[in-house]
Amino acid sequence: MKKNRIGQSALLVGEIGLGCMSLGTEEGKAVGLIHEALDQGVNLLDTSDLYDGGRNEEIVGQAIRGRRESVILATKVGNRRIPGQDGWVWDPSREYILSAVKESLKRLGTDYIDLYQLHGGTLDDPIDETIEAFEQLKREGVIREYGISSIRPNVIREYAARSAIVSVMNPYSIVDRRAEETVIPLLQENGISIIARGPLAGGSLAANRQPVKGFLDYELTELVALREQLHALENAGRSLTSLAIRYSLSHPAVAVAIPGASSPEQLVQNLKAADVPELSEEEVKLIRSLSKPNRYSQHR
Repeated sequence: MKKNRIGQSALLVGEIGLGCMSLGTEEGKAVGLIHEALDQGVNLLDTSDLYDGGRNEEIVGQAIRGRRESVILATKVGNRRIPGQDGWVWDPSREYILSAVKESLKRLGTDYIDLYQLHGGTLDDPIDETIEAFEQLKREGVIREYGISSIRPNVIREYAARSAIVSVMNPYSIVDRRAEETVIPLLQENGISIIARGPLAGGSLAANRQPVKGFLDYELTELVALREQLHALENAGRSLTSLAIRYSLSHPAVAVAIPGASSPEQLVQNLKAADVPELSEEEVKLIRSLSKPNRYSQHR
């Protein structure tokens, strides 16, 4: 699998990673999926302390035992659970980040995290304090690099200007092109990579599934019509799934796409995208002419 560098860091990742949120909590099945992904050349595993109340991190930790050195391990922080209460509260404070990382390390069964990401962010946050927490962890060798997972262009702009983030995780797909408006140009200018989540738009662009509801700016009928138009770009080796993932990877600012998978069949379909040619400039232009150039109406 082709490997790309995340930002200006030493982190080299296969162009298709594994978003672990959809693995589920059945340990044997989830560990098996992770092992299959690693065997097929995936090396970026993305999880979060938020997923399944930390259980997802535990499963990922179980899966990488004995294979830690071959994995680029990414997790997230910022959503604090309150004992005895449902849900969580947003907490980007230095104190919480320095505390939460210890719990993530325990669940993951490791003594360092390759990419630690702020799981959200607002302009009301103590941004300098948040940055200092990540910088401290980097100095101490607890994390190798840090980034943010955010859909807010103004927040992304602040971190790009004030911090040493190497990546921004952002939704990016044929049917969610919001990042093209401001986020991608900003990050490309600053040498910061995009980790493209949701390349299949919650299954809306999966070859073996028919959408049952609309997505973002698309009504169901529009989504079905777009899929029909995209079929013209399929060929013997490139399914709609591969086409969608390759679109997310088509911009040079994108280092890796991280589709999720909850079954071996989905994993296999996703990874086939690594074996098909990159989209040509003409194909990218055609896809953009067929789809909507979504814009952020909030969180600008």
